[in-house]
Amino acid sequence: MPTRQESIDFILDHFENPRRRGRLENADLVLEGGNPGCGDVVTLYLKLDAETRIVDIGFEGEGCTISQAAASLLTEHVLGRTLREVAEMSPDPLVDELGRDVVSTRLKCATLALNTLKNAEKQYRNGQARAEVQAT
Repeated sequence: MPTRQESIDFILDHFENPRRRGRLENADLVLEGGNPGCGDVVTLYLKLDAETRIVDIGFEGEGCTISQAAASLLTEHVLGRTLREVAEMSPDPLVDELGRDVVSTRLKCATLALNTLKNAEKQYRNGQARAEVQAT
């Protein structure tokens, strides 16, 4: 179990050196989420293969250190997973890796990106259904 300071350093590293930060051109899916109470926002960009496996992901956002670090960390966790696998993900491993004692009072911030991404499968299916209707 990391010390509180190790968790803070880990969060700061992801905040100051975000992984996969940036818009993906020609994304198959774009998801936007936010925490109205604190002003955190995140936009996720996904490229998917035929089995809805995430083959590339990027994010943009603004907000507190925890929300943006969690978005960065999430991109590392979901690359290669299917939208179904993402929809079934528990927030606990992400919260534990960030440092539960550090983020416990800011769980909405720590889980913003994951909760936004969990809507991907539903949004993707709705988009597929619309495309089928428009094609007929």
